[in-house]
Amino acid sequence: MSQKQNKVYLGIGSNIGDRRSYIDKAVLLLKQNANINVIKISRLYETDPVGGPAQGKFLNGVIELNTVLNPLELLVNLQNIELKLGRIRSGLKNQPRTLDLDILLFEDIVLNTQQLIIPHPLLQERLFVLKPFMEIASGVIHPLFKRTIKELFTELNSRTESK
Repeated sequence: MSQKQNKVYLGIGSNIGDRRSYIDKAVLLLKQNANINVIKISRLYETDPVGGPAQGKFLNGVIELNTVLNPLELLVNLQNIELKLGRIRSGLKNQPRTLDLDILLFEDIVLNTQQLIIPHPLLQERLFVLKPFMEIASGVIHPLFKRTIKELFTELNSRTESK
């Protein structure tokens, strides 16, 4: 009997060193994981960092995948990939990093634990996530806001442009 495949969307980013190489290596490691099936990858967008100390620009994208893992199992797998590719967790928020893998949405699950919050709590406030997300899955509905990714992007983009 096959296990249920869960549809997941990940944010991926890097702003240290060869950013493209770190992202490519992370995607390869995801593809090599027998419990993960990468479906789509957005284009990568260069963006300014948000918060934290002065640092270089990010490359950001979104990945659609299917997995038999549960959210916490997937989180452990993603953190292992980050560590393998040189991510250092200093405990300080918004530090420069070789790789950042965030679970944006996991099916329509709403989860709030000490280790993991799904949907990602800042998803609707980040154009650098919504733009690539919209490219690969504009009709996906945010389980808390009951709005599509395209609607969230359009609303945030119009608020940002009017400032």
